[in-house]
This record gives sequence, C-alpha cells and structure tokens, in this order.
Amino acid sequence: ALLAVGCALGLRLGRGRSAVERWVLAWLCYDSLVHFVLEGAFVYLSIVGNVADSQGLIASLWKEYGKADTRWLYSDPTVVSLEILTVVLDGLLALVLIYAIVKEKYYRHFVQIVLCVCELYGCWMTFFPEWLVGSPSLNTSSWLYLWVYLVFFNGLWVLIPGLLLWQSWVELKKRDSQEANLAKKHK
Repeated sequence: ALLAVGCALGLRLGRGRSAVERWVLAWLCYDSLVHFVLEGAFVYLSIVGNVADSQGLIASLWKEYGKADTRWLYSDPTVVSLEILTVVLDGLLALVLIYAIVKEKYYRHFVQIVLCVCELYGCWMTFFPEWLVGSPSLNTSSWLYLWVYLVFFNGLWVLIPGLLLWQSWVELKKRDSQEANLAKKHK
C-alpha cells in the first residue's frame, strides 16, 4: 500500500516533468512514507518495548522481517539508534528534496547528495558491524529471508541512492561545463 501511495503521489507531483523526474519523485514519496510510517513505528515500538511483544499490523510486518534479522525484534540499540536518525533525518531530507524538485530550487542536488549519502551510511552501519562479528542475527538459510528480505529490500536503499548520486554527478558536471563555456565566451 505504501508503494502504491508513494508512486501515485510522486507521479502526480511530477506531472509535466520527464519520466526520470516523475520516477525520482515517486521513489522519494515512497522513501519518505517508509521512513515515517514503517520505520517510525519501529522506533516507537522499540522505545516503548520491543517488536516481538507488540501487536498490530506494523508490528506483524516487523516480526516477519525479524525472521531474517532478529535485531529488529528485540530493540538492538545500534539498529534503533540508526532508525531514529533515519526517520528524522532521511525522512525530512526526502520531503525537502521533493519540494526542491517540484519548485526547481537551486539546492536540489545538494540535498539529493546528502540524502543519498545518509541512506548509504544507514545501510552500511546496519549491516557491516553485523558482518564483522559473523552475522549471528541474520538468517540466511531461507531463500526468502536472504534474497527477498535482506538483499532485495535493503538493496533498494543502496541501488536507488547510488543511481541518484550518479544523476547528481551528471547534472553538476553538465552545469560546470555550461558555466565554463559561458566564461570562455565572455573573455
């Protein structure tokens, strides 16, 4: 449902823009909804108790994910700390970036780069410390848990920020070339 809402909202906000920009907006709307709704609920459940002992639809989603990574069930302090940062910083940056794209603000690519670096940092800090200690909390015995829950779902927050970083690089390089050409003409 969040995917559908995020995509619909992003595509609506992107009317009259290129297909790439519409899909970037769709991703950012989905991204912000995931941060605020799913991860925000996780943070709340982790602060008032833990996911394993919680009830409700979102708790059941996290319990299912917890079958692949048990740190999400019992309020692992590193995961909760990263999620607080992700909900607050990444969620807000995604909203600022949506605004910057829709209003064509000069700071769009700065915010896009910062958001992407934050997303990549979050993925790195979620998994690398776990890998350093032999991945005791990760269940990789099931195809579903390894390839869908751990690789696919988390990989989206590596692949898409990576593509958005590349997009910003290309755009900033293009602007630099335009400015250099303009400076040559004025000499």
